[in-house]
Amino acid sequence: MIRLLQSPNNVSRSIILLLPLLFLVLNACDQKRRAIGEEDEIYVFADSTEYFEIEAELLQIFGKTIFTPQPENLFKLTHKNIQELPKYKNRKNIIIVAPLNSGSDVSTYISSIIDSTVQSLFESGEEFVIKKRDLWAAGQMVMILSAPTMEQLKNDVLLNNEDLLYVFRKISNERLYGNLYSKKYERREIQGKILNEYGWVIYVQIDFHLALDKPEDNFVWLRRAPGSDMERWIFVHWIENASPELLNEDSVLAIRDRITKKRLLTSDEKSYVMIAEHYRKTSEVNFRGRYALMTQGLWHMNDKSMGGPFVNYSFYDEKSGRFYMLDGSIYAPKYYKKKLIQQVDVLLQSFRTEDELSEDRKEELLDAIED
Repeated sequence: MIRLLQSPNNVSRSIILLLPLLFLVLNACDQKRRAIGEEDEIYVFADSTEYFEIEAELLQIFGKTIFTPQPENLFKLTHKNIQELPKYKNRKNIIIVAPLNSGSDVSTYISSIIDSTVQSLFESGEEFVIKKRDLWAAGQMVMILSAPTMEQLKNDVLLNNEDLLYVFRKISNERLYGNLYSKKYERREIQGKILNEYGWVIYVQIDFHLALDKPEDNFVWLRRAPGSDMERWIFVHWIENASPELLNEDSVLAIRDRITKKRLLTSDEKSYVMIAEHYRKTSEVNFRGRYALMTQGLWHMNDKSMGGPFVNYSFYDEKSGRFYMLDGSIYAPKYYKKKLIQQVDVLLQSFRTEDELSEDRKEELLDAIED
């Protein structure tokens, strides 16, 4: 039996990976259970000396600091010896790393599970990474990193740092998506109302409510647990007959500040939400097949009385001619907020225009509209 692993550098090319007989027997006999462990923990299997050499590069990639406003790491790395692999092979995130033919136990292990084709790709430098989903457990990501020398391996991982990080962030979002989305716990009546009146929809969990609906501003605000110490909210704002030229960093920041100043106010209307100047980053991303700008940063009231992290996706929809802004924010001063902001990020990615919905789904939501 063989396993096929796909290289992230060339998705059209499948790499054959031979697994030890023990794992083949176990996989053949037992149905895979769900991967377990912390969502943000990566188990790194490496020789102690080799891990010491490459730890700084791995931390630079996977241990990136985000500010919420507390400093939090995207992932934490837990080093293990290869002999412990059977004990931890059911974890969500695993990296196996070693230079080729270094003589370490991990290097020997990697050589034992790859065939000559993969060995040649590693030796020539054409490949340095293999990734495999659901290898020993459902919802799992296993990544193997190798190169002819440690120096080349360190260079390869740094040059491809965004791609490597994306692999684990993507599967983490998918796992969270599966946990969050449930037809049993969705507000179909709110989703149906939005779809009917505005031609788009976003998943609304049972504990969210429609806080503001302002058609004159093309603005919808969904809010969870207002006034509590763990509040989350999402807003969608759109501009009709927009120009694609709006899709630049300065315009996105200006549009967000303009709409939050008008609509996200304290009850006495004396303070409003605005973007904090520090810890802000805008990146180009693919949002459901559309070019988009993703902005991550901090918000605060203009009087600095409150604040927290936000994530924002802005894109131009060619079919409708609309500029869309999808935004999720957190206010949870007593808690770490990395996992909370990931949750609203995943909710934002549930956004669909009417054209992206099946007829059955549209009928289901429209039938749920309350009289």
